[in-house]
Amino acid sequence: MAVRENELLCHELLLRLADRLPDRHLWRFRDWLAGDAAEVIAQVLPGTLVRERIGLEDAEHRLLAEALLPLGADPAVVNAVLPADPDTAPQHAFTAESPGDPVADSALLVLGATLRGRPGVREVRSSWRTTGGAGTAKLVLLVTASADVIGLTGEIQRVLRALGEPEPRVEALPPEQEPTAYHRAALAESALVCAGAEELAGRRG
Repeated sequence: MAVRENELLCHELLLRLADRLPDRHLWRFRDWLAGDAAEVIAQVLPGTLVRERIGLEDAEHRLLAEALLPLGADPAVVNAVLPADPDTAPQHAFTAESPGDPVADSALLVLGATLRGRPGVREVRSSWRTTGGAGTAKLVLLVTASADVIGLTGEIQRVLRALGEPEPRVEALPPEQEPTAYHRAALAESALVCAGAEELAGRRG
């Protein structure tokens, strides 16, 4: 039970880091978490934050320690993580409009068919993110779900990678957790991909 609680704390921590942790790291940590390898995250994530100079707010640092120290994280490395500096945080912008990426557009069709009516899922939404006002827009998938958010994240990531997305951005949001500013911004500029069983039941009711 304690291990499961730590895994859920890890999921929350990765959601909070989604605005700062590079995609190449974030999807991998989530894949490890879905594969019951939270201990690997405990060994690797604090060092990644230190090397990438990614700072944490006080509440995030407490969450890091609470989630990872029981799983074997090095306390010295955890304590070496910098405080958050708003001036160094990446600046993201979102739009609901697809830029016409054929790989991502076809992936959304597949995911819509796969997750439509899925038990434990409320909504699946898509948004397109640019960072720093430049570069190609990247697909961010936002899933509100009361089911196994860790397993669901891993499942959707595997589908996206199989369809050609090397660094999937899958944000599985449990209903009891307050969305971060990053997720609120993405949700505000998003398009519905499909409704899960919970949303469909609510509409019928």
